[in-house]
Amino acid sequence: MVSIPKIADETLAGLASAIEAEIAGKLLAVDYAHGELTITAKRESIIEVLRFLKDDSQTQFWNIIDLCGVDYPQREERFDVVYHLLSPRLNARIRVKISTDEDTPVESVTGVYPGANWFEREAWDMYGIMFTGHPDMRRLLTDYGFEGHPLRKDFPLTGYVEVRYDEEVKRVVYEPVSLRQEFRNFDFESPWEGTDYALPNEDVGAEKKSS
Repeated sequence: MVSIPKIADETLAGLASAIEAEIAGKLLAVDYAHGELTITAKRESIIEVLRFLKDDSQTQFWNIIDLCGVDYPQREERFDVVYHLLSPRLNARIRVKISTDEDTPVESVTGVYPGANWFEREAWDMYGIMFTGHPDMRRLLTDYGFEGHPLRKDFPLTGYVEVRYDEEVKRVVYEPVSLRQEFRNFDFESPWEGTDYALPNEDVGAEKKSS
């Protein structure tokens, strides 16, 4: 049985009570911080939890706003999958979390929220979190043939290959990825005027004269 924290907001307090009464056995924790309610669900119960939050008359979280991954490499189950839901009827939001490791897939929630389709593809692409039952589990943001998952905290900044279309040779080319050191030296002291460093092949003096 999870413990329900003291919640000042009456709407969220009522929501927490409904959750405790109906699905407490499928949860690991209920937290309230900064005016927001977060529930941590058992991974194998995520479909039942989300279906309750969407369909029950006390909740009606009809909209999925976002689904994202979070990486904690030091943990045995290094990834959190976080679902952000909105209830127009309650005018309230709720955050649902589950955890998994690099090898254990998570059940796709596209059958409950069709809008989770691309969110789950992005989580797979960026973190390597696999979703079973997804209708089209392909990469979404990285290039064709890309290896690795770039939002993992142990992903190297150099040593990989990127794909781009080269206008000069009129074809797709593969090039090694490297982080140029000069692009790390950002200057935010004067946001209205911009930075003073020059980009490659840029004639700063000529630009200042013309302005």
